[in-house]
Amino acid sequence: MEQATTTTTGGHVLSRQGHLARRLTQLYGGLVLYGASSALLVRSGLGLEPWNVLHQGLAERTGLSMGVVLTIVGAAVLLLWIPLRQRPGLGTVSNVLVIGAAMDATLAVVPDVHGPMVRIGLMVAGIVLNGAATGLYIAARFGPGPRDGLMTGLNRRTGLSVRLVRTAIEIAVVATGFALGGTVGVGTLLYAVSIGPLAQLFLRAFAVPTAPVGSPVVAAGQPRGAILRP
Repeated sequence: MEQATTTTTGGHVLSRQGHLARRLTQLYGGLVLYGASSALLVRSGLGLEPWNVLHQGLAERTGLSMGVVLTIVGAAVLLLWIPLRQRPGLGTVSNVLVIGAAMDATLAVVPDVHGPMVRIGLMVAGIVLNGAATGLYIAARFGPGPRDGLMTGLNRRTGLSVRLVRTAIEIAVVATGFALGGTVGVGTLLYAVSIGPLAQLFLRAFAVPTAPVGSPVVAAGQPRGAILRP
């Protein structure tokens, strides 16, 4: 009886470890893929995600790489969580540190491209991979990215809907980024209309089963309707 109990307990420990390992793999795999997919959109030259329009514009003005700008802006947005009383998780901090580095690494190995078919191919690949990255990251349940946390924090503090807050913020960052030299184009529009359905599809595909009883929780939870932003 004692041996059976020990075996069962050991199995639960291994199961919990495997569950956590899967979540961590999805977290960091999703973050790296997100940075890489954003870099493909940059190389397509056909338009970027809303926040990356701002990041590119700031990079043009400062001479810093887009990845470095993305990291700095992410850290600055995270500071805005303090008055909103938002609590960052492992995924939040990792978002700030990993995505920008992955973007710069991908930009270093993927050259500028020419020709409409190649550019369109990079745009489509970037958007689809971005959706997959979003599903991986959110399904890991390690907390929202800094920009999503800003949206949900403002929603809670102001009473305005997440959709309204998100729309207002993204219009502001796109307009500011475009004024600074960021790229707005068909890719920006296609991303806006497709990322929601793609993220929902990949969230189902990468859903992590419920943790075994007694499994440790590490900053789990993801606000409903949030979409990962770099």
